[in-house]
Amino acid sequence: MLPREDLLKGVENRDTATRIIDQAEQAIKTWEVVACDFLSPPELAEIQQMFARLTEVQLIAGGGYPQAERQRLAIARSELPLDSSQVPVAALEIAGNFLFDPVTHRDFLGAMLGCGIVRDKTGDIIVLGEQGAQAIVVPEMVEYLETHLTQVRSVPVKTRRIELSELKIREPKKKELTTVEASMRLDAIASAGFGMSRSKMVEFISGGDVRVNWKDINQPSHIVKSGDLIAIRGKGRLEVGEVAVTKKERYRVQLTRFM
Repeated sequence: MLPREDLLKGVENRDTATRIIDQAEQAIKTWEVVACDFLSPPELAEIQQMFARLTEVQLIAGGGYPQAERQRLAIARSELPLDSSQVPVAALEIAGNFLFDPVTHRDFLGAMLGCGIVRDKTGDIIVLGEQGAQAIVVPEMVEYLETHLTQVRSVPVKTRRIELSELKIREPKKKELTTVEASMRLDAIASAGFGMSRSKMVEFISGGDVRVNWKDINQPSHIVKSGDLIAIRGKGRLEVGEVAVTKKERYRVQLTRFM
């Protein structure tokens, strides 16, 4: 048995973590690869950190394509071979004519959930404008959605399974920059990285729109470090790279912004 209480200390997503521990114990007992449902980025980061302390089991994540935000975990005993092909995911095309009725990610997700499936069974949704969308789901939901997902808002749609290789992924644009700051405060680094005023950044942080390593941070004075990932809703992500201290005891920080 895994040290459940020790693993759960300080965990925010406790229900999810408990479920993953149950599945890990099943994987240990049966010598089989067990897959969890889709996890959000904060849940995934917390679970991976929690299990990094263990030697009995191993995890591998996959969401259908490299940049996927929502991912599943395949869980197995450490003695077994494990690779990304063992993370079961499937792709759907949701095709319709949305030229005169533009739709959003929320519309497609709402239509899928309206068919009676739960959020945990769906991964990322890639909106393709007037052509419709592509969605990642657990394989066992494919036939059900092919039959039941026939409309998104007022537009009739045809839902069919496609290969993962058919996903129309837009590679994120990257911008490399360097900034010199008096401190490693979140508001200072993020305002430089996202190219906005510090006062505006403080509004985003205080308003609950900023995450560091997928955890909500509402303190502008929060100290960031090399390797941290800063995300702002609707604005993209910022990775903190190498940090050096100048002769004037300021911080020269390499940043990569993903848009």
